[in-house]
Amino acid sequence: MFRIWGRIEREHKIIRQVTYESDKKFEWSDFFKYLADICEELDIGTPILLKTHIFNYAKFNRVTFIPRDFAEPVKFDKLVLENILR
Repeated sequence: MFRIWGRIEREHKIIRQVTYESDKKFEWSDFFKYLADICEELDIGTPILLKTHIFNYAKFNRVTFIPRDFAEPVKFDKLVLENILR
């Protein structure tokens, strides 16, 4: 079981947030699926996922996506995914 807290921030304020939960075991190969599901719930486009994003999440239990990580323009400063429980 794992939970990921996804939140959109603008000017250091949380605009929207969602908690992604799954009873299945966390799989690194499915990280993009988790990201896509969170973005769908937040009603935003899915950012481009790089190895550095995965390494940051693995090492710090947190990853931040900024506007340049998205293929389309966004109206927020960052998307943050944070591990709650793994």
